[in-house]
Amino acid sequence: MKLSEVKQILPTLENVEFQLENGAFVPEHFHVTEVGMINKNFIDCGGVIRSEKVVNFQLWNADDFEHRLKPNKLLNIIKLSEDKLGIEDFDIEVEYQSDTIGKYDLEFNGKTFILKSKTTACLAQDACGIPTEKEKKNLSELNVNNGNSCTPGGGCC
Repeated sequence: MKLSEVKQILPTLENVEFQLENGAFVPEHFHVTEVGMINKNFIDCGGVIRSEKVVNFQLWNADDFEHRLKPNKLLNIIKLSEDKLGIEDFDIEVEYQSDTIGKYDLEFNGKTFILKSKTTACLAQDACGIPTEKEKKNLSELNVNNGNSCTPGGGCC
């Protein structure tokens, strides 16, 4: 989900809610402690130089159980980050504490922002020798050249 999409959604909400894919909700007293832009420059295992930019939200829970972040307040934080940091309209990555800091993609289900689990992948599979998945075929659908095939009693086997 891009930052512009979040900015369009927030004015339509009464409350800002985040939910993990497993159905658990981020406690309603969460804070957005950071809004920023992360620029990652790296070389993949195939030697290709790459660049990736994401907008980063960091969610944090404190012991202030009466705290509630309203949509307009989050929208103001986003606008301030755009003005002061030059944040652009990139995909959003959310940091949220689990066993360690987890990084999530963001989706919206019509009511709640969903923290979608991220996975790693090799970006240069051809350079790493990782085999591509072979196309599966049903043996009964293969064309067989009957002129070169063995028959019982034909002496070829």
